[in-house]
Amino acid sequence: MWQGLLLCALVSLAGTGAAALPGLADSGMSPLVFALLLGLVLGNIPAKKLHPLLPSGLTSRGFFERTGPGLAFATRWLLRGGIVLFGLSLTLEQVMALGPRIVLLDLLVISSVLVIGYQLGTRWLGLDRETALLTSAGSAICGAAAVLATETTIRARPAAASMAVATVVLFGSLAMLVYPLLYPLTGMPEGLFGIYIGATVHEVAQVVAAGDAVGPDALANAVIVKLVRVMMLVPFLLIVGRWWLNRTAENADESAGRPAGGMTIPWFAFGFVAMVIFNSLITLPAALHQGLVMTGQLALTMAMGALGLNTRLASLKALGVKPLVLALCLFTLLMLGGGLASLALMG
Repeated sequence: MWQGLLLCALVSLAGTGAAALPGLADSGMSPLVFALLLGLVLGNIPAKKLHPLLPSGLTSRGFFERTGPGLAFATRWLLRGGIVLFGLSLTLEQVMALGPRIVLLDLLVISSVLVIGYQLGTRWLGLDRETALLTSAGSAICGAAAVLATETTIRARPAAASMAVATVVLFGSLAMLVYPLLYPLTGMPEGLFGIYIGATVHEVAQVVAAGDAVGPDALANAVIVKLVRVMMLVPFLLIVGRWWLNRTAENADESAGRPAGGMTIPWFAFGFVAMVIFNSLITLPAALHQGLVMTGQLALTMAMGALGLNTRLASLKALGVKPLVLALCLFTLLMLGGGLASLALMG
């Protein structure tokens, strides 16, 4: 197992270093994205060509053949542990700071994007259920973290998860550029525009970048609204886990005449909630708190690197441009529908 974990650690460290490089540090792209990209590159280079690029200790015979268990551990257990520790970034006070209408706004945005995205993806674009659901979840909730959490709940293919993450990166990065330019054209107060950003932009880092470009009031509101969206990942996973089991059972009955397996309960989601409550009630020493948050970030980065290492570009090519078309439709829905919902509920 250690071979796969070592490879994930190297990829995650390289991704973290890349995210801190001048010119990239202000891009709003997290180390998770760079780890995924590096994993994709390394995972698709033939071993013979890869050996000269690696330290001598990693080129021994059979090293890459023994990475499978470690990669599987990273995509399963490190991912879940990272999501649990991510709860230390939130408090209940933050969630309740802007009042119950924020919860209603986020619920409306998330449910609309999920339902419309899944229907568009499966019925109009003809995508498989996994790709449509993962792409919709990444757009609706919290980007790559939502994709990974959903992927481990429904046990989706690595290629579908990688494609969903790619759409989050593309259109979330576009949002960081478009939203500050859009701000003076909307006539919204700065604080309200921050709510709009938090309710509709994909990743937390992208929300911070877009909000900071508008102003301090926008940034403060955007982060709080976004964190409420992140909290809603937990009920979403519980609902989607039950729904996915039912749909899988129906398909199994129709195609093979036998029921599917039992429901995968996302226990890590309860751990996430427990960490939010713990962080709200107990104040840890700053160094310990920061260390735990960084540990969670490292675990998620290693999981993303493992996802990239397990993904073959031929599988992504087979998915075609349809996931990007779906993500574009959802990006447009978030910008237009999310703006109208923000004005109606918070204006």
